[in-house]
Amino acid sequence: MPEGLLLVDKPVGVSSHDVVNAVRRAVGERRVGHAGTLDPFATGLLVVLAGRATRLVPHVSGDPKVYDATIRFGAETETEDHLGATTVEAPPPTRDAVAAALPALTGWLDQVPPAYSAKRVQGKRAYDLARRGDVVELAPARVRVDAFALLAWREGAPVEADVRVTCGGGTYVRSLARDLGRAVGSAAHLSALRRVRSGAFSVDDAVPLDRVRDGDVALRPALDALPEHPVQALDATDVRRVLGGIQVTATVDGAWGALVGPEGALVALAERAGERWQPRVVMHG
Repeated sequence: MPEGLLLVDKPVGVSSHDVVNAVRRAVGERRVGHAGTLDPFATGLLVVLAGRATRLVPHVSGDPKVYDATIRFGAETETEDHLGATTVEAPPPTRDAVAAALPALTGWLDQVPPAYSAKRVQGKRAYDLARRGDVVELAPARVRVDAFALLAWREGAPVEADVRVTCGGGTYVRSLARDLGRAVGSAAHLSALRRVRSGAFSVDDAVPLDRVRDGDVALRPALDALPEHPVQALDATDVRRVLGGIQVTATVDGAWGALVGPEGALVALAERAGERWQPRVVMHG
């Protein structure tokens, strides 16, 4: 049965769920999931797992995430991107003012998420409430921004800045653009967003969605989804123990380990218990 990892370069205008459906058709497997969604207006890296490898989704590290974005100054929108209606207009700032404001928007921040987001408010998605005209008030969330770099500046109509953001999960780059605009006495929203990295995975290694739709893809081994974990090879006896959920002796360091069989295929992801491995995600059996 098909199982493994696929890195997809999502184009603008399609949802992450659209990509999942395309992978299902391409590899002939119903069980497909992704490790971190992308908004339809965004492009870039989507980490997709298929078959039994979907069991690994909660353990796939996407930290940090790296985004290339274009911030447009002069207007704030209801969605905090270029697709929403303008809510505030203000004169654009200078490049020097923007550069000087970036350090205050790095580190640990209390960030108010966008009203048009998947956050839940009294059991409902915030974007559903916002679309029907309700006033959505979201509590600030603690997020981490490792770097917020100004890459390019364009004067004219509109004034735009290209930036690169390195951040932890749960950070909204749309909201960073909004807060940057406010910090410099202006208004701002995103006009483009592209995820270029998620943990150890790079968009340079991803396949375009058109290739997926054409069926011109091959799944990488499930082990490739766990590049940050030490690998321990098992003999046939230990493979049988692990498949039965039984602990085996740990011979490599680490709090978690990827246990592989004699042929190198992933058997289980295991958690250290003293000097032994306790299987937590068993791939077979």
